[in-house]
Amino acid sequence: MPGLFPSQVALSAAFPSPLDRHTRRNAAPSASDYPIMSVSDKADKLSAKASNELAKASHVAQEKVGGIELYSGKYFLACTLGGLLACGVTHTSVTPLDLVKCRRQVDAHLYKGNFQAWRLIGKAEGFRGIMTGWSPTFFGYAAQGAFKYGGYEYFKNLYSNLLGPDNAKQYKTWVYLAGSASAEFIADIALCPFEAVKVRMQTTIPPAFTGTVSGISSIVSKEGVAGLYKGLIPLWGRQIPYTMMKFASFETIVDEIYHTLPKKKSEYGKGTQTAVSFVGGYLAGILCAAISHPADVLVSKLNANKNPNEASGAAIGRIYKDIGFRGLWNGLPVRIVMIGTLTGMQWLIYDSFKIFLGLPSTGGH
Repeated sequence: MPGLFPSQVALSAAFPSPLDRHTRRNAAPSASDYPIMSVSDKADKLSAKASNELAKASHVAQEKVGGIELYSGKYFLACTLGGLLACGVTHTSVTPLDLVKCRRQVDAHLYKGNFQAWRLIGKAEGFRGIMTGWSPTFFGYAAQGAFKYGGYEYFKNLYSNLLGPDNAKQYKTWVYLAGSASAEFIADIALCPFEAVKVRMQTTIPPAFTGTVSGISSIVSKEGVAGLYKGLIPLWGRQIPYTMMKFASFETIVDEIYHTLPKKKSEYGKGTQTAVSFVGGYLAGILCAAISHPADVLVSKLNANKNPNEASGAAIGRIYKDIGFRGLWNGLPVRIVMIGTLTGMQWLIYDSFKIFLGLPSTGGH
C-alpha cells in the first residue's frame, strides 16, 4: 500500500543522516545561503578595483614627477604641497566646530552646547551661517600648512646635518622640537592676516565681513597693514608650542607604535602605515589642544576686543583680568575633539600624499 507510507526520498529529506549533516556543515557557505555574502563580495571587488586604480594613478604620478630623492628640492616641494592639502582641507571641514568654539571663548554664556548653537545659527542664517569663516580658514590654513610641513621637513634635515648622524639620533626629540618651532614661526606670518579676518567674522553677529577679500580690505583701510598682524604675538604663543607638541609627540608615538608591532615598518602595507599615522596624529592632537588652549582663547579675545591703539601686553593683561584663569579654558572639550580629529586627519592626508608619490610616511624609521 504505497499511498499509506512516505517514500524514501521524503524520509531522507525529513530526517537527514549524520553524514549528510556533517557534509553540509563542512561545505563552504555560498551567496545563496547568506545574501549578505553577495554584498560583501561586491564590496571587496569594488575596493580591490579602487585600490588598483589608485595604484595606477600613483604610478603615473611618480613617472611624471620622476624619482624624488629624499631631502632634495623636489622632496621639500612635495612635502609643501602635502601640507597645503592636509591643513587647508581639514581646517575648512571643521569650520562649524571652530565657529562655536570662537563664539563661546568670547562669550561663555552665548550657547549651552554645540547642537543648540548650530540649531540657532542655522535657524537665523541657514547653512551659510554655520560655515561662517570658511574662506579665510581655507586660504589661511592652506598657506600655514604648506610652510609648516614643508618647513618642518627642511629644518629637521638641516638641524640633523648640523648635529651629525650620531648626535641627531641621540637628540632626535630636540631636533623635532627645533625644526617644528622654526617652521611654525614662518607659517604663522602667512596665517595671521587670514586668522584676523576669520576670528572677526566668527565672533561678531552678524559677521563683520562677507568674505576674505572684503575683510582684508576693510581692516587695512581702517587700521593699516599692522591691523592684520595685531594678533601675531599671541598667535606665535599659541601655534609654536602647539606645533612643537604636534610634531615631536607624533614622531615619538609613531616610533613607539612600530616598536610594539611584530614587524618592521617597511614590511607593512600602505593601509597599515596610514592607519598608524592617523592614530599617532589623533593622540598628538589631544596633547596639542591642551597645551595651546589658553593662547587660543587670548587670540580670539584680542582679535575681537583689542582697542586700536592698545599695546598687545596691555590688552592681554586687561583680558586676563576680565576672564581669570578659569576663562582661559573656555571651550576646551570642543577643541580637544576638533584638534584630535583634525590632527589625525592631517597626518593621514599628508602621509597618504607622500606614499602616493612614492615617498616613505613620516616617523618610525
